[in-house]
Amino acid sequence: MLSLLPCVVQAQRNDAAVVQLQKLNRVYRHLYTAYVDSVNMESMVESGIKAMLEELDPHSVYLDKKEMKASQEVTEGEFSGIGVEYNILNDTILVVNTVQQGPAESVGMMANDRIVEIDGENVVGIERADVPSRLRGEKGSIVEVSVVRRGVKEVLHFSITRDKIPITTVDAAYKIKDGIGYIKVNRFGRTTMQEFEQAVSGLGEINTLVLDLSSNGGGLLDQAIEMAGYFIPRDSLVVFTEGRSIEPRYYRAKDGGRFAGRVAVMINESSASASEIVAGAIQDWDRGVIIGRDSFGKGLVQSQIPLGDGSAIRLTVARYHTPSGRVIQRPYEMGHKEEYHKAHIERLRAVGKDTTALSGEVFATRVLGREVYGGGGIRPDVVVESDTTLVSDYMVKVIAKSLYNEFLLDYLDKHRGKLKTRYPTFEKFEAEFRLSDDEMRSLVERATASGVEYDEAGYMQSRELMRAQLTAMIAQRLFSTTEYYRYINPRVNDTYCRVLEILDNWDGDIGHL
Repeated sequence: MLSLLPCVVQAQRNDAAVVQLQKLNRVYRHLYTAYVDSVNMESMVESGIKAMLEELDPHSVYLDKKEMKASQEVTEGEFSGIGVEYNILNDTILVVNTVQQGPAESVGMMANDRIVEIDGENVVGIERADVPSRLRGEKGSIVEVSVVRRGVKEVLHFSITRDKIPITTVDAAYKIKDGIGYIKVNRFGRTTMQEFEQAVSGLGEINTLVLDLSSNGGGLLDQAIEMAGYFIPRDSLVVFTEGRSIEPRYYRAKDGGRFAGRVAVMINESSASASEIVAGAIQDWDRGVIIGRDSFGKGLVQSQIPLGDGSAIRLTVARYHTPSGRVIQRPYEMGHKEEYHKAHIERLRAVGKDTTALSGEVFATRVLGREVYGGGGIRPDVVVESDTTLVSDYMVKVIAKSLYNEFLLDYLDKHRGKLKTRYPTFEKFEAEFRLSDDEMRSLVERATASGVEYDEAGYMQSRELMRAQLTAMIAQRLFSTTEYYRYINPRVNDTYCRVLEILDNWDGDIGHL
């Protein structure tokens, strides 16, 4: 009789689930057939699904059709369009840059062109959020675009055939100095490892790699496993998952140890999910040093379930564990998503203070037996608290008003041609370019006109940091994203500077950092 109890309990649970499903069906039927007014059932069902998921963990979510499409574009690493980076300046679409060899560049569109018509319709005054739907479309379809160009009297007309536009996940790759390379990965998409391997190859001979996963929010698991496998031995455990209703799964490096040199991984409080899997595997196998601040702690496995109309839910079904057994997910309370996300915001506000957890379950790394800590997220081997002494309230208000972007659009609109002629290489730009004090004051004037009250002490506190940030953004627009990081990293990135210090005094033995 006792042996039948588990079956009885399970049957009772199944019966209860059926009762609740019937209850839900009855409510839907009566709303549809008997309510006094007609009801938008699609909207109501979507609201109901969202409300149910709100009662679960922080990462179980509903994605409507538009959100699913946008998510797929980011994950797949491409979309169909004309290949321009744009912004809105004085109510007009301004082409900030064109994708190299993309559809727009191929027909002669240039940075600083102002798009005034799309398919014969005047688009002056268009909202920024409405631009993608006008310029993107099916591959092979044609869009007619009219532009105004500085120095050219007549309006220029272009017929552009849309094509696949890559969304890159490797932001930057450069040599810091002989033998030391740096690669910045912003997320894990379908093409990440292809981009990563090309970036490594482009660095030439290196014996040390700085892998920057700071603010990398994660992405595709298979790409994270492959990246971890690039560094750790073949067949080594990268991560494993455990859940209530699914069997444990163990993911191993298939083609391990392709890079045998020293590895330093940069993480921060916004490094999450797939980036934590990579950092955790490298740390647990004593394969590299992790430097920065405690990561986000997003270690829940979502199963994406399509709902038949282009929408889907992402339902949490398991938890990720690092090779040593640590749970990556930080603690949360069911049904309290808002508090969970608020806690992360508070962490971001506290950057610059020592917020590293002082307690947590102790685990041992797989090779050297070093102590590493559980409790949520990946705790670095070397903690670097960010120096925020140059960040003033005035600077924060200026950035919050998007005034950096306005300043840059206007500045480059006036000076791009001269800058390209004067600074043909990044090296010359880095050595000679400087925003003057008068140009910095023009940013202040713009801020005052936008309602940001001038604070002399705050401005003087942050002026050099603001100048460095703006200069790096100019470098990005003149050259590439790589040059943004080449300029900004050694000047304001405390973790990067600490990495260089460690590399200068590190013989590669993780046990003797």
